[in-house]
Amino acid sequence: MMNKQRTYWTVFLLLTFSFALQAQDRVTGKNFATRSEVIAQHGMVASSHPLATQIGLDILKQGGTATDAAIAVNAALGLMEPTGCGIGGDLFAIVWDAKTEQLYGLNASGRSPQNLTIDYFVDNRMSKIPALGPLPVSVPGCVDGWFELHNKFGKLKMKTLLAPAIEYAREGFPVTDLIAHYMKLSSVRLKEYPNFEETYMIEGRPVSKGDVFKNPYLADTYEKIAKKGRDAFYKGEVAETIASFIQEQGGFLTKEDLAAHRSEWVTPVSTNYRGYDVWELPPNGQGIAALQILNIMEGFDVKEMGFGSPAYIHAFVEAKKLAFEDRAKFYADPDFNDIPVEQLISKEYAQERRQQIMPFRAARRYDAGKLRDGDTIYLTVADKDGNMVSLIQSNYRGMGSGMVPPQLGFMLQDRGELFSLEEGHFNALQPGKRPFHTIIPAFITKDGKPYISFGLMGGAMQPQGHAQVVMNLIDFEMNLQEAGDAPRIQHVGSSQPTGGYMTDGGTVLLESGFDYETIRSLMKKGHKVSYSVGSYGGYQAIQWDEKKGVYFGASESRKDGHAAGY
Repeated sequence: MMNKQRTYWTVFLLLTFSFALQAQDRVTGKNFATRSEVIAQHGMVASSHPLATQIGLDILKQGGTATDAAIAVNAALGLMEPTGCGIGGDLFAIVWDAKTEQLYGLNASGRSPQNLTIDYFVDNRMSKIPALGPLPVSVPGCVDGWFELHNKFGKLKMKTLLAPAIEYAREGFPVTDLIAHYMKLSSVRLKEYPNFEETYMIEGRPVSKGDVFKNPYLADTYEKIAKKGRDAFYKGEVAETIASFIQEQGGFLTKEDLAAHRSEWVTPVSTNYRGYDVWELPPNGQGIAALQILNIMEGFDVKEMGFGSPAYIHAFVEAKKLAFEDRAKFYADPDFNDIPVEQLISKEYAQERRQQIMPFRAARRYDAGKLRDGDTIYLTVADKDGNMVSLIQSNYRGMGSGMVPPQLGFMLQDRGELFSLEEGHFNALQPGKRPFHTIIPAFITKDGKPYISFGLMGGAMQPQGHAQVVMNLIDFEMNLQEAGDAPRIQHVGSSQPTGGYMTDGGTVLLESGFDYETIRSLMKKGHKVSYSVGSYGGYQAIQWDEKKGVYFGASESRKDGHAAGY
């Protein structure tokens, strides 16, 4: 009798567990989608924070353009997600303008101090630029980027766009679980730097999930910008405070450096991947690495390989290695170098590079090609008129340099760390030069019309993630949400634009979702494989369906992302 009862309860528990698993399966949708896509007719916002997304929607409903909403969202994220962005950092954007039916690119990255040279580091026996402190601080380009975007594509007043962030900064907002986690980690590293505790901690302790956090200093700074424009930041008392503080800390940034700053409108560059035009911005960013990877992968039957197969992962990792060797050598500020962008993203060059990939063996290193005469937030917005904005903004290394100017409410970036100290290198430090940049927005068009605005966060993961998202959409026919939720591959250990070269093949990091047989097969090919639970980016995307007249929105399940429309 006892054995019968035991058997009965075993079967009952197994059936209950089976039903529980089935209850978690989606009735509709694809294998990897964590949620449905958001669908709306009049406008869409996708960002890494739900409250910021709501601000963007409010701006759209007030008659603001996609650019207006993007600026408002970015300002809110600088307050609500200081672990990834803020007005102490830089900005890049790709804008689809429905009126002219063209894409426009904005490079709003700042330059190095005019009186800082490699000699300083040589004289002080420093082999690299430090990650923290005053030395890696370059001019923050974000605020000028806002005004350049606003002047060209905005409609509502800047005062209106910054008002929601100002209100939240004064009244406070509840901190999310993920941001609280990163704030705690940052507090350990940065607490001892001047003004950090006063600005970013509550009564001497790190913020916790659900704490209502206020930043009245940032509210004051935003109000100055709203009333007096970009010059309030680059030529007024804000600039004076920044420059004085950095020099007191032993740095080189001056009022003149800030006053001389300018953003640059650039022409996006593209490659056609199986009938779709994928667009990135040219260097000093790393966007063309995604195009190089896609060009190499186009020579393989990716769909036949299958998502997550050993053959696919191997080909992708080797393509990434090849592209990143060129990234380490050639990607830099085009004002200081003749960068062969057209050759790097050409199909002919991709064919040459593809031939170096061994199908059954991982390469320990590749050389850069021989050419004929180098944490973050991402958001995207679309409006009722068909305008779309792909925008990315960052301080680098999460919160940045640790340098918090007194009573301004933000931290300065440490992008200068990404300069090389190797004389003659494309990315070598020079006065007034823009460093190699990791943050990149992306866009896809089809037959000359807007299709998808997308991007993701995460340093060197970004071009790898861009390429994977494109292949997920096109080769594996995933929907917009699934394309971002599908488990990702990240290769680490390639040569770097700061110097240092890959000699051991690096390591393949895999998210959960790849089976052991795949891992064992990769190891047999010579890959070093490891699981990792982080650093795979923060995806946001908006897709325009012209036939149905609707937007589809998708947001990152790995972060606090939220897509919403109306």
